[in-house]
Amino acid sequence: MKLFCLLTLFFTLSIQAQFQVNGIVTDSNNKPLPFATITTSDNNNTITDVDGKFDFKTSVKITNFAVSYIGFETKIIAIADHKKFYSISLSQKTDDLKEVVISNENPALAIIRKVIANKNRNDPQKKLSSFEYKTYNKLIVTANPDSIDGRIDSSAAYKDFNKKEINIDSSDYKFKEIISKQHLFQTEKVSQYQFGNNKLKETILGTKIAGFKQPIYEVLAFNLQSISVYDSKYELFETKHQSPIANNAFDDYNYKLLDTVNIKGRETFMIYFKNKKRKTNALEGVLYIDQENFAVAKAVMRIKSVLDISGVHEFEYVPEEKIWFQSNTTFKIVKGKNDDDIKILGGTIQFDGDVEDNFERRKKVASDFTYLISESNNFDIHYNTNPAIKNPALYIEIKDDASKKPEEFWNEYRKESLDLKSQKTYQLLDSLSVKKRIEKRLGLGRKIINGYLPIGPVDLDLKKLISFNNYEGFRLGVGGITNDRFSKNFRIEGYTAYGTKDGVFKYNLGSGVLLDKSTNTWLNGSYTDDVREIASTVFAVDKRVFKIYDPRPINISTFYKYISWKANIQTKIIPKTEAVFELSRTDVEPKFDYLFNLNGQLYSSYVMTTAMASIVWAPFSDFMQTPTGRTESDKRFPRFTFQYTQSLPNVLENDFKFSKIDFKTEYEKKYLNGQKTSLLLQGGYAIGDVPITHLYNTMPNNLTKETVMQRITFAGRNSFETMYFNEFFSSQYVFFQIKHGFDRITILKKVRPSLVLVTRMAWGNMQNPEQHVGPAYKTLDKGFFESGIELNKIFKGFGLGGFYRYGPNQLLKFEDNIAVKISYVLDLGL
Repeated sequence: MKLFCLLTLFFTLSIQAQFQVNGIVTDSNNKPLPFATITTSDNNNTITDVDGKFDFKTSVKITNFAVSYIGFETKIIAIADHKKFYSISLSQKTDDLKEVVISNENPALAIIRKVIANKNRNDPQKKLSSFEYKTYNKLIVTANPDSIDGRIDSSAAYKDFNKKEINIDSSDYKFKEIISKQHLFQTEKVSQYQFGNNKLKETILGTKIAGFKQPIYEVLAFNLQSISVYDSKYELFETKHQSPIANNAFDDYNYKLLDTVNIKGRETFMIYFKNKKRKTNALEGVLYIDQENFAVAKAVMRIKSVLDISGVHEFEYVPEEKIWFQSNTTFKIVKGKNDDDIKILGGTIQFDGDVEDNFERRKKVASDFTYLISESNNFDIHYNTNPAIKNPALYIEIKDDASKKPEEFWNEYRKESLDLKSQKTYQLLDSLSVKKRIEKRLGLGRKIINGYLPIGPVDLDLKKLISFNNYEGFRLGVGGITNDRFSKNFRIEGYTAYGTKDGVFKYNLGSGVLLDKSTNTWLNGSYTDDVREIASTVFAVDKRVFKIYDPRPINISTFYKYISWKANIQTKIIPKTEAVFELSRTDVEPKFDYLFNLNGQLYSSYVMTTAMASIVWAPFSDFMQTPTGRTESDKRFPRFTFQYTQSLPNVLENDFKFSKIDFKTEYEKKYLNGQKTSLLLQGGYAIGDVPITHLYNTMPNNLTKETVMQRITFAGRNSFETMYFNEFFSSQYVFFQIKHGFDRITILKKVRPSLVLVTRMAWGNMQNPEQHVGPAYKTLDKGFFESGIELNKIFKGFGLGGFYRYGPNQLLKFEDNIAVKISYVLDLGL
């Protein structure tokens, strides 16, 4: 859930600001000239977009503006009263910019080559040992009322004089009336940026969001555009692109010298770039390069596709440091050309498609003229001061009082005072939020997405209500955990469940005490009497995942009963990690035909007293410190999970001596064309006397039935779909999976399946097989291999997959190696 869950917004390219001059620049053949330079009589610069269009504000009265483009004659255009749109045609000239011609090479390539060579001398994060500055940011969602007709057409019915019924609609008029008085959304933020030891940290000093008393932390962490233009990957709207000045940029981009422009008293080359490898979502724009030191003096980045997104970076030259330092940035997003509905920011902003269900183009409506713009201004800049940076491993830290700043604070940092429209935006949206209980509903939505339903001081656990497996039958239960209304420093949790097939009640009761809020450190204790799948691997630090259904347990029939006492500490005290340290005593009783043979003594039940350390390390992720604790604000890969379990001999009647080491490595790569590759490497190693209940089954998910049709069931996430339950057991194993998903294919407007290719493999072996008496099983010494195709989200989230088993453990009958599975993907817009 993110910032704009209040709004359904529709966007367009037709953006005009009040008192704007706009137009188009073309050549003599009426072909648009992209990125032509517009210079006003008060020496302000702008450029045309990829379609040759331009607009600029006339905050002060100007008499004319100049239009220039390399290879064309410069034209001076006089401003006429009451004229807003200018169509300008430039004539080509024969002489060119001789001063930038370098041998026979494209001069733009030679310039960019020098930019790349001088990056370390011009990038503030390379040249300066440290710096710090403050930033004021204002983001609004709004529209220009002058762009909206305010016409009346299509809704309430009335009859004319000929008794004919006519439908009218005043929605455009109402929208224009609203947008004339207020913005649709507005937020402000004041941050301090500190750089030192090659790390950049943002500390949010103040934040103000219209309609919300408490900040929405996910949105504060949302990255609209890269802070530095010198990064090898440039990020625009949380999508990373190869930078046009990366070391290998020539492999991806074409360049063209457009003009020479004076910026802040220094001459610059104006160079157009465009990604040559991509037909869609291609990054393009203009770089203004200082002619003396080949630093970036200004940058315009843009993607024009289903969304029209642009990011502008402006710089000030600092003579003392001989460096261009960023002074302000602007981010803008409007609707592009999209036939289908598009959801962004986790589905909280929707861009309606231009095509209706009957495949006809829909007409524009008032809200098509809405746009989002974010502007940041840097100030109070200091260089090489070596500031003391607290918790440098954090990417963002939000001060406890950031959302409680008085109006005096904002008046101090705002570039200019809020106009009447902005003031009314806060007043009206705050009032609307209280009236509609929007903040409470947002909190409710967050809880439900994570599988909880708040009821007073208790969050009801939706996962505990109902499930099914072959041992318990339907498992009916109730569970929950206390929330902040009960206490912020103490919690109680528990559940009880009843199996309709085994006829047994299960239950859990636990509590926790908060030791340190900043590191989310809790001391917990619990008692549990329940059942669990045999030989299953559970990482204590894995995140809770809520599913309407959990398909794999439906097919499981082999469980063990356990009664356990546990005490643990959960903490994020180590940077970029989350850890659990646990002591437990567990009574185990296998609920299937099994005996454990230890030196001739047979155990049908046993006691295991263990110490366990589990840690997940995400070295490439960004973390955010909020007043409620530490969270992972930007999940990146790879990430690593380690878990070590050690039995404690002669402690609390422990029966066995053993050790277990488990690990997991995850990697994901998303592509701009909508495809995604994911890799999973997982393994385990058990040493000593370990019963089969606590070894490894390598995640099977196939029923032992005769025909393919009888074995059709739901697919798991990372399980072997052709491996039968209880077919293989291992004391050591390694598992590898690769998935590659393609972008969704449109068959019909509401039938858009996604194709996923899957390959899985595993190797393992069983030490001391004589210890396990009862079940017949095989080992993975020769490996297990399967591949398959998933066609997900065919209709209403349902899909179908087919998998084939091959290699040394292939079965004799062809059909026994085939598994057909149903998939279901619930899109919650997260």
